[in-house]
Amino acid sequence: MIPEFLAPFVEQLQHYALQSIKIKATPLSEDQPASAASKFRGLPFLPLSVPYPRDGKGAPLLLLAQINLAELPPTDWLPAAGLLQFYASASALYNTEEAAVRYIRPEQLTEEMQQDFSFLPADHYDDSPMQCEHRLHFELTTEYGGFQDSRFDVDFQGLAARAYGKKLPMERKREFAKFFNSEGHKLGGYAMFTQGDPREYTPGTAHDVQLLQIDTDEQIMFGDSGVAHFFIAPQALQNGEFNKAYFYWDCC
Repeated sequence: MIPEFLAPFVEQLQHYALQSIKIKATPLSEDQPASAASKFRGLPFLPLSVPYPRDGKGAPLLLLAQINLAELPPTDWLPAAGLLQFYASASALYNTEEAAVRYIRPEQLTEEMQQDFSFLPADHYDDSPMQCEHRLHFELTTEYGGFQDSRFDVDFQGLAARAYGKKLPMERKREFAKFFNSEGHKLGGYAMFTQGDPREYTPGTAHDVQLLQIDTDEQIMFGDSGVAHFFIAPQALQNGEFNKAYFYWDCC
């Protein structure tokens, strides 16, 4: 709900409204066998017909997240079923080119699944930003903007959001900051960065959609309190071309 003191900007804020699926990640005491459950880290539920993703040197990528779409609240921008799997380099996370997103279609979930993961090296998880596997729970919300997201451009009486917020009384300032805070794990919504939005200076990406955001948490750390994202072009998302999504992260 939009705070009452922002009533003069309601029409603009409603224009910028985005669906967001908040993710609550619960650490597990030990990694689980491969399954179709939503998770951070762990083993993917992967049909034998789908090769395990690898980097340019042939090394297996690291599963960062698996989202079982049937577990999500219904939306008009994600498929209703199947799995989305998000991978990055196991040994060189800074190399964001070594990443992949796989969409496992519902009909593929009836195929024979990969059971033997002995090809994963002993040090596969040594450099993982996630210290353990996490169980995931989801909640559908609406976001009306985010300070760091370049797509958010509401005119607050001639000022950008941050500048306007600084002029508010302390109580309103806190409420304003909380309302436009984009932190946390989520699908969709507005992105939070520690350095800046790469879409501002990368040609052709200004309108790209945030597919997944993974924030720093008790058992999750990208660099020094960083935040990781997978972005995708709107047309690719509409077409279900999740393999065209790309990875980015930054830290303090």
